[in-house]
Amino acid sequence: MNSLAAADPTGAKPLDFPIPANVHAQTVVSVKHYTDRLFSFRITRPQSLRFRSGEFVMIGLPNAEKPVFRAYSIASPNWDEELEFFSIKVPDGPLTSHLQKIEPGDIVLMRPKATGTLVIDALTLAKRLVMISTGTGIAPFASLLRDPDTYEKFDQLILTHTCRDTAELRYGRELFAQLADDPLIGELTHGRVRLYNSTTREASGRMGRITALIESGSFYTDLGIDKLDPATDRIMICGSMHMLRDVRALAEGLGFVEGSLSNPGSFLVERAFVG
Repeated sequence: MNSLAAADPTGAKPLDFPIPANVHAQTVVSVKHYTDRLFSFRITRPQSLRFRSGEFVMIGLPNAEKPVFRAYSIASPNWDEELEFFSIKVPDGPLTSHLQKIEPGDIVLMRPKATGTLVIDALTLAKRLVMISTGTGIAPFASLLRDPDTYEKFDQLILTHTCRDTAELRYGRELFAQLADDPLIGELTHGRVRLYNSTTREASGRMGRITALIESGSFYTDLGIDKLDPATDRIMICGSMHMLRDVRALAEGLGFVEGSLSNPGSFLVERAFVG
């Protein structure tokens, strides 16, 4: 299933419920469905919103007196005039069961503050940044890969993306393919960014969970790189809770130390991610 629609962002549709206080009401600009489980959408950006690439915001829908809000990583970089999100579709989810049906012109609610742990200022300097993601956990890395600041801090970038089947890898592949032509960071990406995909259910050119591929050595052999080392590498992790736990343990076993804005380190985990 593939569809792409756009609308005049000022042509918002009428609402059935009032907008809660201290919440931005933003208009859906475009929606793109990748599979029956994944879609992306873009909304207008509040003029007052400031965020670091890699952060998330709380979003909801004006479909109840007390709307449900969930954390969504911003997939667009901090210089973008619109906000992009990449979402899973959960049939009985309190938010996503409705969010997956949005169309251009609809209203999405957003709380005014962005936050999150996947920001490059929470990492110490190193040669290479490895961004490990599963499913829609690729979203904050889509933001970071399109931010010039990322290329000022790291010489090499490796993005891993693991999904159930090859169709679910499309968002990441399109992102990677478009980097070289990006008017702002295109020249910065040449020879410096690599994409490493794998699937866990459908047979593909590379199958396996990212932890298994790293531990078996296939990850290093496939990319032709040395073993992950705190002296040269930094790691960011976003995705399923199972993957977060396993990669955190793997990183700590290799001597990496978790960082924060107040105490930068050699790896980071996005704790708010639930997709």
